[in-house]
Amino acid sequence: MADNERMSAFPQVDRAALLAACNAELQPERFKDYGPNGLQVEGRASIAKLVSGVTASRALIDAAIDAGADAIFVHHGLFWRGQDGTVTGWMKERLKRLLAHDVNLLAYHLPLDAHPTLGNNAALGRVLGLQADGRFGEQELGFIGARADGQWFADADVLAWQIEHALQRSVLRVGPARGAIERVAWCSGGAQGYFEAAIAAGAQAFITGEISEPQAHLAHECGVPFFACGHHATERYGAPALAAQVAAQLGIEHQFIDIDNPA
Repeated sequence: MADNERMSAFPQVDRAALLAACNAELQPERFKDYGPNGLQVEGRASIAKLVSGVTASRALIDAAIDAGADAIFVHHGLFWRGQDGTVTGWMKERLKRLLAHDVNLLAYHLPLDAHPTLGNNAALGRVLGLQADGRFGEQELGFIGARADGQWFADADVLAWQIEHALQRSVLRVGPARGAIERVAWCSGGAQGYFEAAIAAGAQAFITGEISEPQAHLAHECGVPFFACGHHATERYGAPALAAQVAAQLGIEHQFIDIDNPA
């Protein structure tokens, strides 16, 4: 089916309306980030279908094009601070597909992590059965709280089982297993650098996507178990939640496409 034939079957909104709705919800101007938030690649002006995903990989772009997307909404976009600015190799291939098919790319990094109800951390907490009652760390991206049912985790092994059951993947736990856990801190993705801030905020356990060498020592020395649960696995909930709400608000179609990533 040709683009104009497919688009006529669905309600359409102007690209500016989609961008305005996303910006109003996420307020990117509040954040000091590692790359541009908002519209990263301009495509067609009329939007009938929005596809969401975690990362603007070639696999997601191809899948979104096959699904008939007019716009793609992701957490990890194409452009980051420190890139050399050349359009070669993998960057050329991703951009070539977007431009050839006139598909918009919208990306929101830290604003999507921080959103209080639809963001990565808020959604991860719900998936894990945690209820946040505070924030911590740089730009208050980290969430801290307790079990939503008011109970405690008997020990770190019980919490590890809860995480693995919820995320459907194995996790790496470093640090002590013994001792009941009431206060849990979490921050999705590559937030291992927030570990000390989480401990200072009173966390008895810390959940994130990745771990680096220094955190293993801190977990043992401070007696706070560290759970590395996968960057992708902890950040696959915010993009579809936010995109679905915006799409419903605007009356357009939405589809989440999850491109698996073991990292």
